[in-house]
Amino acid sequence: MSTVSNIPDMLKDLSIISTLVDAALEFARGRPKSGLLLLGAAAVSNRFPGIGTAASVLLRLYRRFFPNRGGHHVL
Repeated sequence: MSTVSNIPDMLKDLSIISTLVDAALEFARGRPKSGLLLLGAAAVSNRFPGIGTAASVLLRLYRRFFPNRGGHHVL
């Protein structure tokens, strides 16, 4: 049974797992640069919580505002 004191640790772990899943999806979609970016963010997120989530959100915003930058996918 989990206690209230374990909730921040569980949220940190969930954030890292979510970033790793996002990275795997990027590799599956043929976007290796984005996948590597998210893998790195997940690794750093272990030390600095929230970096992985921020990287994922920023990557999605970049794609939304610059969908065909230069005629090809940069990230």
